[in-house]
Amino acid sequence: MQYFEQMLEDGRHTFDAASNSLFGGTDPATIKEDLWATDKRINANERRIRRRLMTHAAVHGRTEFPVCLALMSIVKDAERIGDFSKNLFDLANLGVGLDADSKHDLIKMKDTISRLLAKSRNIYETQDEEGARVFIAECEAIGKHCDVKMDAMCMREEGDGKLAATALAYRYLKRISAHSMNIITSVVMPLDHLDYFDEDLT
Repeated sequence: MQYFEQMLEDGRHTFDAASNSLFGGTDPATIKEDLWATDKRINANERRIRRRLMTHAAVHGRTEFPVCLALMSIVKDAERIGDFSKNLFDLANLGVGLDADSKHDLIKMKDTISRLLAKSRNIYETQDEEGARVFIAECEAIGKHCDVKMDAMCMREEGDGKLAATALAYRYLKRISAHSMNIITSVVMPLDHLDYFDEDLT
């Protein structure tokens, strides 16, 4: 679906712009208009896809419901990538700053997630199951890493805006990675197991 593929592309663009403003020093004012315009396009495409899926289900009947439900689910995941990217931008726009000891690690996480977002479109387009499993494993590792870092921020005795902003940055990175993983989960898992790839399904 070209509209869904556009959502994935726009999600990566939004993430790159927002994360560069937070981790790379890009002036938030210079990207805000583009960021909001891209997010509006993501939302418009989500609504467009939903309308088409509803029409498709109405015309073709209940045999098409599972496919439509799966697509509804992953379209929402694509939309959420844009939302959490905007959360990163909001942190940058506040100008609070980040914990200096975590800056290098955050940049590394940002680069990894940007690479994964770029790969997600091709994996989904080609329905590459082997690539999907590698992708999912990387996202799971990111989630665990972000959890460890967030816990560490909470355990630090000194408290300031930088620690809070850093913990939030890790949370947003984790959620963006998780929503991307949910999309790719659809390549290798049945409908009722979407979003639960790492759980015991026996």
